[in-house]
Amino acid sequence: MTGTPAEVLVLGIGNLLMGDDGIGVHVARALSRDPSLPAGVRIVDGGTLGLDLLPLVADAGALVVVDAVDLKANPGTIRVLRGDELHGALGGHVSPHQVGLADLLAVARLTDSLPDQVALVAIQPAIVAAGVELSAACSAAMAAALGAVRSELSTAAAAATA
Repeated sequence: MTGTPAEVLVLGIGNLLMGDDGIGVHVARALSRDPSLPAGVRIVDGGTLGLDLLPLVADAGALVVVDAVDLKANPGTIRVLRGDELHGALGGHVSPHQVGLADLLAVARLTDSLPDQVALVAIQPAIVAAGVELSAACSAAMAAALGAVRSELSTAAAAATA
C-alpha cells in the first residue's frame, strides 16, 4: 500500500451516496482520467475511510485533500485552506466522515507523518442528503475545483524542486 516517496497525494474525500458530500470523490475521479497530470502524482478515492488512509498520508511528500466543507458561503464556493485555517475548518462537520478526516490529519501530525505541505480544497455543498447526484452549484464548481487542485500540484512541484 505504500507509494513512491515524495509523491503528491491527492485525496478525494466524501460519501457518494450523500449528494454534494461526495464532491471530493467526484473531483478525484475526474483527475484520475487526466493524462496531463505530472509524474509523481497519486490520485486516491478516499471515500469515508478516515484513519485507514494514514499509511498513504505517511508516504506522501505533499498532500492535497478535496472535500465538501461548510465554509458558511454560497454553494459551490471553493477555498484552498492550509495550516491553522485548514484545521479550524474541520471543526464544523458537514458529515460524519469529516471527523475521520480531522482525526486522520491529527494522528498524522502527532506521529510526525503529516507532510510539510498540506492543502484542503474545500467546496461549499448545497445539498447533503441521500442521493447520488451533485447539486447544480457543485456541478458548476467542478471545473474550478479541478483548477484549484492543479494549482496546488504546481505549487507542490515547485516546492519539491526548490
